[in-house]
Amino acid sequence: MRSNNFFRDRRDFLRASAATLAAGALPTSLFSSNETFATYSSSSSPSKPQRIILDTDPGVDDAIAIFLALRSPELKVEAVTPVCGNVPLSLTLPNALRLVEIAGRTDIPVAAGAATPLVRRLVTAKYAHGNNGLGGVDFPEPKLKPVSETATELIRRIVRANPGEISIVAIGPLTNVATVLKSDPMIAPLIKSIVIMGGSLSGGNITPAAEFNFYVDPEAARIVFDSGIPLTMVGLDVTRKVLIRDEQVRPLEAAQTPVSQAAGKILRANFDRLHKASNAIDFAMHDPLTVAQLIDPSVVTLKDFFVEIETTGELTAGQSLGYPHGPVRRSPPLETGLPAADSPEPEFKPNAKVAVEVDPDKFFRLLLARLTSAA
Repeated sequence: MRSNNFFRDRRDFLRASAATLAAGALPTSLFSSNETFATYSSSSSPSKPQRIILDTDPGVDDAIAIFLALRSPELKVEAVTPVCGNVPLSLTLPNALRLVEIAGRTDIPVAAGAATPLVRRLVTAKYAHGNNGLGGVDFPEPKLKPVSETATELIRRIVRANPGEISIVAIGPLTNVATVLKSDPMIAPLIKSIVIMGGSLSGGNITPAAEFNFYVDPEAARIVFDSGIPLTMVGLDVTRKVLIRDEQVRPLEAAQTPVSQAAGKILRANFDRLHKASNAIDFAMHDPLTVAQLIDPSVVTLKDFFVEIETTGELTAGQSLGYPHGPVRRSPPLETGLPAADSPEPEFKPNAKVAVEVDPDKFFRLLLARLTSAA
């Protein structure tokens, strides 16, 4: 059973959100005086849910993004496909199974993806997500099992059975997505779109040049950005501006639902761990913002860019370079002494919509409303 699992209709959702607000679980400081969670269903209100495959490497913020996607009637999650990234696949796979199980969505298939990047050694982010990827919180072993298909096989099957209807929401390294494109060269026109948490037009977070997901597998990112599929890139330019703090975690801890309780435990444990290590008082909700802009596009502002991914630089691999207009210039050729041939500049054609601005208050209203509302 799928669409009615959380809200029988939009009115039930609004009543649930209003009841949560009235109970005092969500502080009024999180929104303006004339706006409440009860009014936040979605600005777009699509007639039918967007069908997505959620490709992920859980991960603290991945966990929150998974919960947000599963608690939003605007989205129909067709599958979850874990990949190595924040932690190895041996952890991201059971983490995904746990999170789907906590959300009560055991009807959604979970398929194991890539255990290594395409050509590189795996670099993880345990320093940011804890040794188990969920901030160190030990949840029970999942009863749910992964399907027998690999992530590549499952994505291919779902997309080919539903041409032009499935978007891939990739909030980890792009290894699974690139593997699909390499294994099935004719599939790209059948994918509706790919929404990516990754990249940056303003500097990286693991190196001065590169954002983590693109750094882990720059070759995969290059394949995806060269695919011709409609792309949306939600990168550090906006995700660095949605910083979760204690006042946003407390409502999650106060709401008595499995999702809010699990989200509160993960975030609280990560806060405690990061504060002890570095006195951090907040951290970015990269992946939930990527999901949120699908639910309500007005959360971010998008602009057209031509984005290329650096793969050969020793110090810059994984860097995303965005051109808002032509010409697209690369490094000048080496001097060979031979006559240089004149070559016309190619026509400038954007390949991605890139998030350049964000409304943090609107984002947190949406996130907290969905994660604290009663099922």
